[in-house]
Amino acid sequence: MVEMEGVVERVSFHDEESCFTVAKISIKQNHDLVTAVGYFPCIEVGEVLKLRGRWVMHKEYGNQFKVEYYESLMPANVKDIENYLASGIIRGIGPVTARKIVEKFKEKSLDILAASPEELLKIDGIGQKRMEMIAESYREQQETRDIMLFLQQYGIGPGVAIRVYKNYRGKSIEVLQENPYRLADEVYGIGFKTADKIARKMGIQMNSLERLCAGLKYTLYKGAEEGHVFMPKDELVRRAVKLLEIEDEEALNQALLALEEKQDVVVDKTWGREDVYLAPFFVSEKSVARRIFLIAAMMRKPLEISDKDIDFIEQKCAIKLAKKQREALEKAASSGVLVITGGPGTGKTTTIKGLIEFFRGQKLKVALTAPTGRAAKRMAEATGHEARTIHRLLEYKAYGEGGMTFGKNQDEPLAEDVIIVDETSMVDVILMHHLLSALKPGARLILVGDKDQLPSVGPGSVLQEIISSGRVPVVVLDEIFRQARESMIVVNAHRINRGLFPYLNVKGRDFFFEQVLSPEEVLNAVLSLVKTRLPSYAGFDPMEDIQVITPMKKGIVGVINLNEKLQQLLNPMDSVKKEWRFRSTVFREGDRVMQIKNNYEKEVFNGDLGRIIKIDEEGRVLVAFAEPDKEREIIYQAQDLEELSLAYALSVHKSQGSEFSAVVMPITTQHYVMLQRNLLYTAVTRAKKLLVLVGTKQALQIAIRNNKAMARYSRLADRLVAEFDGAR
Repeated sequence: MVEMEGVVERVSFHDEESCFTVAKISIKQNHDLVTAVGYFPCIEVGEVLKLRGRWVMHKEYGNQFKVEYYESLMPANVKDIENYLASGIIRGIGPVTARKIVEKFKEKSLDILAASPEELLKIDGIGQKRMEMIAESYREQQETRDIMLFLQQYGIGPGVAIRVYKNYRGKSIEVLQENPYRLADEVYGIGFKTADKIARKMGIQMNSLERLCAGLKYTLYKGAEEGHVFMPKDELVRRAVKLLEIEDEEALNQALLALEEKQDVVVDKTWGREDVYLAPFFVSEKSVARRIFLIAAMMRKPLEISDKDIDFIEQKCAIKLAKKQREALEKAASSGVLVITGGPGTGKTTTIKGLIEFFRGQKLKVALTAPTGRAAKRMAEATGHEARTIHRLLEYKAYGEGGMTFGKNQDEPLAEDVIIVDETSMVDVILMHHLLSALKPGARLILVGDKDQLPSVGPGSVLQEIISSGRVPVVVLDEIFRQARESMIVVNAHRINRGLFPYLNVKGRDFFFEQVLSPEEVLNAVLSLVKTRLPSYAGFDPMEDIQVITPMKKGIVGVINLNEKLQQLLNPMDSVKKEWRFRSTVFREGDRVMQIKNNYEKEVFNGDLGRIIKIDEEGRVLVAFAEPDKEREIIYQAQDLEELSLAYALSVHKSQGSEFSAVVMPITTQHYVMLQRNLLYTAVTRAKKLLVLVGTKQALQIAIRNNKAMARYSRLADRLVAEFDGAR
C-alpha cells in the first residue's frame, strides 16, 4: 500500500450516482501531478488529501493511482490555503477574494477567518455584510471539522459532512453514532449505500434491526422512483434480500413488523395480498380516492347549459366547438369531477377556453393550474388567462432544510369554485392528494391531459387510473381538427399511438427521419442538425428554438454526453464568458440549464428551464427562469450548483409539459430498454413546428411495437371503485 499527501488541482470526472471520481492531485513530496481514481462521495478543488492506494496501468489513460482510502486534511501552506479558499466551499470567497486574503494574511489566513474575521474589512471589496457571511460560513466549516474527521474514517468527504451538519448541527456525531441509517431518510443527497458504508465500518451487524429496517425503506423509496406507490410484500422482501446480502427472510419480516409498529409503513391486506406502502403514500392514495368521490357527491346542483349558451361562448371566444367539445361543456356543467383527455390537435385548449367562459358566465371563480412552470406558462398563453403551478396555487412555503408545506389545505381551502388542471398525466399521487385536500366543499374539478403520454415522474398513474376506474365521467377528444391534420407531427403522433408506422419525410411537411446506423454517426448528425442544418433550413435559432430530446441518460447519445458536446458547439469557451467548474460539469455564461431538485426557498422546481446570465469571481451563478407572467432571476452559490444541470439535451421524462419549436431526437437500438410507444409518443408531441428523428428504422419499429409500458403498483382505481360502489 502506497501513502501520499496532495492537493486536488482539478476534478476531471465525478459520477453523482456511483461517486466514481477522476482527479488531478499535486503530490506534496515532489509536486508531481498524478491522476487519482477512486470513489469520493464529494471532492473539492483545493482540498488537501492523505491518500492510500496502489499504482495501476490503464490501457488507455496510462499510469493512475487507485485510491482505496483517503482523509481530508486542512491546508497548511499559502498555496494550499489559497486553493482551498478559492474552491467555493466558503460562501463569499472565490478565486479573486482568496488571492487577496492570502496575499494579506499569508499562513495566518485561516486563523484570521476563525478568530478575527473583522480583519477581512481591510481587504478591498469586502464590506461588513460580506465579512459576516464569510465568517458565518467559516464557523460552519469549523463546526463541521469534527464531523468531517469522524466521517473521514469511513471514506466520506466534506460535502456530505456539510449536509449532515445542516440537518443536525451540534448533534451530528451523536446522531451518527446512534443510528447512521437516519442519514438515508433525512439528509438530501445521502442514500442507503452511503449510510450503510458508514454503519458497517462503525461495527453495525449485517442483520441488525436498524440495518434491515433501513434497507426495507430504501427498497420502497427505490420502488417509488420507478413509479410504484406500494410494493407487494414478496417482491419487497426479495429485493431487500438482494440489497442487504442476507438470506434470513424471517429477520426481514420482523423488521417489517417494527416499521409497521412505528407507522413508517402500512401493510394493506384489502385485496387478498400484502401490499406494503410507505405511510405518506398510503395516506395519499386513500385520500385521492376518497376526495374524488366526495367532490363528485357534494356538487351543489347541476348547471344548465343551452344551445344559446354554446353559441354565446363560441362567439365570445371566436371558436367553433365540435361534438365532443360540446359534450365536455355539458358534462362539466352537470358533474363535480370530469376528465377531458385527447392527443395533440384534438382541441383540449379550445375546450378549456370554452369552460372558462361558461363558468365565469355562471359567476363562478375559476383557477387554472398545471404541475410545472412551463406547462402553466403554456396554459396562460393559450387561454389568455392567468395560470399558476399547483405549488403556487396551494401557496407552498419552505421550512427547515429542504422542507415544504402548503398554505392552502383542508383547514384553509382555495376560494375558487372550479379548478381546471392541465397536463394531469404529470401529476403524481402525493401532489394530487395535496391539491384535492385544498378544494372547498362544492367545488368542481376538471382534469385535462393526454392519457397516452408517459405517466408522472413521481409515484402513481393518477390520470390513467381515474379513467380506468370507470367511476368518473370522461370525455375523449378524438377528432383531429383540419389545421392540426396539416401537421405530420400531429398525424404521426396519432399513428404511433395506434401502433402504426409514421409517414416519413413527406415533402414540405414537419416530420423527418434520418437513417443513421452507428451511435457515433447519430451523434454527429444530431450536432450538425442543431448547429447548421436546421438554422439554414428554417431559420431556427439553435439556442432558443431547438431542443434535443433523448431516451437515455448515459451513452454516446445520452443526456450527459449530448449536453457536453452541444455546450462545446453552441456555447464554447470564450475569454469574455466567465465559467465555473462544479465537479465534472462546467457552467458557462449563456448556458441553458435545468433545475433538477425542488427548492422551495428559491421558489424553483424540478424541471424548470433557465439561462445563465452571469457568473462572478466567487462562483455565484445568476440564472434567469421564464415564468407565466415574468422572468425571475435566481442566485446560486457555488455549493448550490448540484441543483442545476445543462439543458441542451433533455430526457423525454424531463421534457414533459413543454413544447419546443423544433425537436431533434436520437433513436437507436442502444436505447433498447427505453424504446416504448408512450415514450416515443411523448417525445414526438413536444415538437410544435419541426421534428427530426435520427437513428434506425429498426429502433423506431421496436418502440412502436412495444406498448407494454412498465406497470406501476398502485391501487387508486380499485379504491375509486370501492368508494363509489360502497356508496350505492
